[in-house]
Amino acid sequence: MIQSLVTFIIIFGIIVCVHEYGHLFFAKKAGILVREFSIGMGPKIYAHQAKDGTLYTIRILPLGGYVRMAGWGEDETEIKTGAPVSLTLNPQSQTVTRINLSNKVQFGQALPMLVTDYDFEKALTITGEVNGEIVTYAVDHDATVVEEDGTELRIAPLDVQYQSASLPGRMMTNFAGPLNNFILGAVAFVLVAFMQGGVQDLKTNQITVSDHNYPAYQAGLRTGDKVESINGVPISDWSELSKEIGQSDGKAIQVKTDSKTLTITPKKKDKSYVIGITPFLKTGFVDKITGGLKEAWTSAFAIVNALKDLILRPDINKLGGPVAMYKMSGEAAREGILTVIRFMALLSINLGIFNLIPIPALDGGKIVMNIIEAIRRKPMKQEHESIITLVGVGIMVVLMIAVTWNDILRLFR
Repeated sequence: MIQSLVTFIIIFGIIVCVHEYGHLFFAKKAGILVREFSIGMGPKIYAHQAKDGTLYTIRILPLGGYVRMAGWGEDETEIKTGAPVSLTLNPQSQTVTRINLSNKVQFGQALPMLVTDYDFEKALTITGEVNGEIVTYAVDHDATVVEEDGTELRIAPLDVQYQSASLPGRMMTNFAGPLNNFILGAVAFVLVAFMQGGVQDLKTNQITVSDHNYPAYQAGLRTGDKVESINGVPISDWSELSKEIGQSDGKAIQVKTDSKTLTITPKKKDKSYVIGITPFLKTGFVDKITGGLKEAWTSAFAIVNALKDLILRPDINKLGGPVAMYKMSGEAAREGILTVIRFMALLSINLGIFNLIPIPALDGGKIVMNIIEAIRRKPMKQEHESIITLVGVGIMVVLMIAVTWNDILRLFR
């Protein structure tokens, strides 16, 4: 159980953090203020404020991460009327450089205030009662707010908010998360190719003997042999070879190679029959890279087809949530590091494709709204965008609850 949990946390953490880093990188390129980049969820255990205003945090629950971008539907600072705050002022200009809302953090020479009004987007001012008088202070463009939990973040004037960035910049920011997932998946598949010494060649009848304890090796079959026929049926590639072995039903088969003829009795494993061979490996440096990239492309194509089938023939049993991911992570961990990396590659590509579905709460939905804005040549009203996003979030929450509940039921079947 511990092995499954650790594997799940590592895989899920890497995939989500790589996804969120894509949003972070291109948001900054587009001039959008990223107020926080977090690894993990819950209370923070480490924080670093970068010079560009982004707060990098590590949080106690190692489950994914997130990016807080300034702008509609992403992040905003709220201060209740009458709330007590303490202000840090620039000694020369007397502008506010820090607004402290937290009781957990104290700063020297801070000015106490009961807030009556504030504007951190346009006018950049804060108004409140100081020593019995109502006073208004100018707020520095790069001032910070210390939230109630002690997290210190930059304020977000309009010029650094998401909606103020160029349309291409916003589209690339939304697409960057899935793009990073595709890149991670491709890199992971290439890594697997190098770690296993090559890539499988499914278009040849040449084989690799994978286990000395299985019938193939014991009967005299060796790595590099070319299987020309099985029970008289010509064999030209791995698909034909595995089909004939699978159809043996455990009975002895006559295997003719380029140098010998052998009698092999397949062994049953996980409801199928095997003899202990795998496809032949191409071991060239370029073969490993192109093979890994090809496997990534093939996997992506298979996932898209599965998604299309799910849309045309909806079935909740075809979906898997966090519980299913946890179970599969454990199974991969028991198979070894190569299976874990391959599983991470598949899951990363899957997440990238899933996020491009045009549901408003997902990156794909945001990209669709960007395209609509480009066609209309004007941005959507904030109220309309917020409603659409809220509907999307509702759909995702209901879907996640249904899938997770179904995963739990499957554990007891």
